[in-house]
Amino acid sequence: MGKKTLGGAVIGYGGMGGFHADKMQTVDGIELIGVYDIDPKRHEVAKKKGISCFNSRKELLADNRIDVVVVATPNDVHKEIVIDALRAGKNVVCEKPVTMTSDDLEDMIAAANESGKLFTVHQNRRWDEDYLTAKKIFEEKTVGNVFRFESKVHGSHGIPEGWRGEKEHGGGMLLDWGVHLLDQMLMMMAPRKLLSVYATMTNITNDECDDGFYAICKFEGGIEWLVEVVTNNFIEMPRWYVLGDNGSAVIKNWRCDGEIVKVINWEKYDVTPVAAGAGLTKTMAPRNSDTVKSVPIEKVDADWASYYKNLIAAINGEEPIVVTHDQLRNSVKLIESIFESAAKNEVIKF
Repeated sequence: MGKKTLGGAVIGYGGMGGFHADKMQTVDGIELIGVYDIDPKRHEVAKKKGISCFNSRKELLADNRIDVVVVATPNDVHKEIVIDALRAGKNVVCEKPVTMTSDDLEDMIAAANESGKLFTVHQNRRWDEDYLTAKKIFEEKTVGNVFRFESKVHGSHGIPEGWRGEKEHGGGMLLDWGVHLLDQMLMMMAPRKLLSVYATMTNITNDECDDGFYAICKFEGGIEWLVEVVTNNFIEMPRWYVLGDNGSAVIKNWRCDGEIVKVINWEKYDVTPVAAGAGLTKTMAPRNSDTVKSVPIEKVDADWASYYKNLIAAINGEEPIVVTHDQLRNSVKLIESIFESAAKNEVIKF
């Protein structure tokens, strides 16, 4: 007898809700039963794609065909809907950020423990190829021992329209893009301890929510990260800089264009001074070509469906879930600390 195909449903059929609905229709082991959104226009969009729609959240949660509910609503109602779904006996995937406070997260975890159902979050960018490529460079010491990462996402359209620009709904770039970049950082650094964070936030295009932020995170072992999100930059900057004691790497974009420059001869130190503004410099002169070697970036391929494959396997008891409660605790605590640091203009120590 074959394995049961899980029934899935989506609450909040917007951009990410549509993403999840598509995944449920393409990944083996799960099938889309239907969706629910408070906006009737979104139901019209779903029906045009042949997707069934529920008349209410209560009707969806009462359907015994549904094993997994994805919550893809504005951030401020994640807690309420997640707990409602868990108490209805459903496994739950919540869109990021899981919630906005550690206290709310603990309430959600408690509801999951009481129900005995799986509760996790969609941290899909752990499967981004640029991230996995940077992670490989770090783990394989391609540029030696890494002492600094710069992880940046830049755009030029300002903060998005709609609820993402409204504080009461959990808007702002820290809770939108930041949560992805911070999760990638915490995953790559594990099990190293985060020692401190210092952050600033910008309000160039939106007075209510941050439309960008800069965070300096220091980890044990002397590794420092600059995590940066900007929505008012009109010149593209590299997605990643990776600086090691024996070389440097740049990953320019999500396509993983870039290069690695490695030192091949530290001993040869015949440096000719070069003109630098109104003076000369030997310290900042370029290296001789016979002391360094440039090599192309080797992109790591990934399958974004891996998230759903792990979710299905975890529900079936075949493997552990990859996005855990403790990881979520660490992520929410860091986000709270970034807000605190920016508000107080202080370094927050852990």
